[in-house]
Amino acid sequence: MSDQGSQPDQTDHSVDKAARNLDAYRARYAERTAGMTASEIRALFAVASRPEVVSLAGGMPNLAALPLDSLATEVARLVSEDGQVALQYGSAHGVPELREQICEVMALEGISAHPDDVVVTAGSQMGLDMVTRIFCDPGDVILAEGPSYVGALGSFGAYQAEVVHVAMDEDGLQPEALRQAIADLEKQGKRIKFLYTIPNFHNPGGITLAKERRAEVLEICRQADILVVEDNPYGLLGFDGQPYPALRSMDPDNVVYLGSFSKTFASGLRVGWVLAPLAIREKLVLTAESATLCPPTLNQMIVSRYLSTHDWQGQIKIFQEQYRERRDAMMSALEQHMPAGCTWTKPEGGFFVWLTVPEGVDTKAMLPRAVTQRVAYVSGTGFYRDGFGSRQMRLSYCYPTPERIREGVRRLANTLSEEMELVRTFGTVPPRSVPGPQAPSPDTA
Repeated sequence: MSDQGSQPDQTDHSVDKAARNLDAYRARYAERTAGMTASEIRALFAVASRPEVVSLAGGMPNLAALPLDSLATEVARLVSEDGQVALQYGSAHGVPELREQICEVMALEGISAHPDDVVVTAGSQMGLDMVTRIFCDPGDVILAEGPSYVGALGSFGAYQAEVVHVAMDEDGLQPEALRQAIADLEKQGKRIKFLYTIPNFHNPGGITLAKERRAEVLEICRQADILVVEDNPYGLLGFDGQPYPALRSMDPDNVVYLGSFSKTFASGLRVGWVLAPLAIREKLVLTAESATLCPPTLNQMIVSRYLSTHDWQGQIKIFQEQYRERRDAMMSALEQHMPAGCTWTKPEGGFFVWLTVPEGVDTKAMLPRAVTQRVAYVSGTGFYRDGFGSRQMRLSYCYPTPERIREGVRRLANTLSEEMELVRTFGTVPPRSVPGPQAPSPDTA
């Protein structure tokens, strides 16, 4: 997936710098805090949360299909029967029964694992943060698809790692681009710690690494002695019902696997996991102990109770159909309304579409005008560490109803058409600030 025509973001950050200079504690902060920046998604959240705005920006799962009444009954029973355990400290490794069940979940993607190799985390974001903390010193290099998940880029920046993006196309990460990136970095004498990849239903790209490329990517990394970190929160949300083989299933010794229940059950419980080789697993447990002592015992036991008392595989099929319907609504609306020159990915699962606009349009600069037209998206620049992505945007179809999706795409297309006309007339479009935030509302997807 190329980014031809995009230029690095030249946004004036003088206001941000001025705000930092007013911070009375600035001189006391550790150097690594310089890499901690607010994501564009978080900055957009309050504005996109207004009820009159159709938000195609966030990645919130749609939980309407969950059996809430029966879940409430099971949670009450759990606290009544096992509250002395559920409300107590636990192991940093995670609840044993849940770790066994996680192995059953991963088996759907061809992964053979022992419960001892699973480390439960407070969401897969915590797992990614711990992996980065374990492996990266300041200046180390992490390879990541371009574009890449904004939460990962935040963690990498917080540990002062350098991110080098590797190009994708419609079949995912390009093996030749990966080889070239490794060769270039080795010539520069830089240390590459790992490849971070989302092979299935990529966030934000909405594309999937082709099966025939998977073994090649793994072999390239193995030959270069580079670890692979596989982030797979959407792997079971494919629309054809057949999961792709996980990279971990193909190379257990060189792949660290990140999993999550946020997309297939309940994101608010913040329960994820890391599957890692033995030596790495021990470091992860020590890191978890120093960070949180243990993941929340009650939340783990709620997930475990859900897996043992509900048809969780049937629930995943319901989610698949729900998101397929929303994906189809977005695809048809894009075909109907988008002006000539726009292209977009066609996801086979997951939550996201990656839209590329014609030359001359800056999606970050256009966002305030889109919000005034009551539609929100995420500019592509937030998914790169090198400032690229100004001609791209991420659209999310996971949360809004199909009707809201169609209306949102219509509003977006109108805004984009007006923007293109301004570019044709004046060559550039004057910047405009995003309207001030208001209180959040439920429609934040």
